[in-house]
Amino acid sequence: MSWLYLGLAILLEICGTTCLKLSAGFTQRVYGGLVFAFYGLSFWSLGLALKQIEVSTAYAIWSGAGTALIAAIGIVWFKEPVTAIKIFSIGLIVLGVVGLQLSGGH
Repeated sequence: MSWLYLGLAILLEICGTTCLKLSAGFTQRVYGGLVFAFYGLSFWSLGLALKQIEVSTAYAIWSGAGTALIAAIGIVWFKEPVTAIKIFSIGLIVLGVVGLQLSGGH
């Protein structure tokens, strides 16, 4: 169940970061409010995951997966520039997240 909470925390963090972009510097109030809601729920879910998963593993996976996924969203949805070094770097993040998950952090 803890891994499910961690996955939920990642998804909520991605939603919060996307809303942060859409808030246009908090000038769009609805998106600005959603930033706080999504991040609050993300931290709550991460806290539940930490009951069973080591903090070093959970936090690294949460932040790494969130970073890689939000970078992909930036490229696809917000039409941010794609470079070889950006794709390579995202790949390294993904490999790191997979490595941490395989390390057996319970």
